[in-house]
Amino acid sequence: MLAVTRKAQIKDIILEKKSVTVVELSRKFSVTEETIRKDLQQLENEGFLSRTYGGAFIQDGALNDIDLTLRETAYVESKEAIADKCAKLIRHGDSVFLDASTTATFLAKRIKNMRLTVVTNSLMAVDQLKDSESIHLICIGGIYTAKTRAFNGRATVQGLKEYFLDKTFMSCRSLSMAHGITDSNEDIALIRQTLLKNSGCVYLIADKSKFDKTSFVHICDYENIHGIISDYQFTAEWRTFLEQKHVDIHECGITGA
Repeated sequence: MLAVTRKAQIKDIILEKKSVTVVELSRKFSVTEETIRKDLQQLENEGFLSRTYGGAFIQDGALNDIDLTLRETAYVESKEAIADKCAKLIRHGDSVFLDASTTATFLAKRIKNMRLTVVTNSLMAVDQLKDSESIHLICIGGIYTAKTRAFNGRATVQGLKEYFLDKTFMSCRSLSMAHGITDSNEDIALIRQTLLKNSGCVYLIADKSKFDKTSFVHICDYENIHGIISDYQFTAEWRTFLEQKHVDIHECGITGA
């Protein structure tokens, strides 16, 4: 198969699936992983996709549910900066919810030595906090989803209704001024909607790649959150919009960005 034909087919695959791994493409086209990496590099240079360790993804599309193994290694510098900013908003004695986003996992690493009650449905967050003697850790069960390493479903929602939290840190797939805060997964959106009702303060954590896009399911409008924590360079239009919605902006600029 000609390289140009292979790259065209890779485009079709990623437009449908939104994310791909080097291993699966190597097997599909019976070429080396190095060949696939070169293909992905060329497609990234064309502005078609974003590469990460082990694969590539695109951020566009309403039903955009990127594979967790790729999300873990995407925008790591941004997520670390956001986690640092989040940690500064947490005080000893707080009750905190961490959702199943990869950014929340970075935050779990930052707070493991604090005296907190942490509620989560994320197995990744549990792994980070399970050995901490200062964390009162509550894991909300439900249907375990290996793709997200988290518990979801009706039982998870019912379990969350039993707890009232000082601060919730939740992510999303996309946010825009026109359509609010959205996600690609209905079960995850429902969990986040439940948290809005049981949290004293809700912070949206979102790296710059999520702005000015819209995904499949509406989570909430901006009136339902208290602040946004992001490495995004907020435009004057976004600043005015969020000020009108009474949403605090917590910026975490990255050196050299």
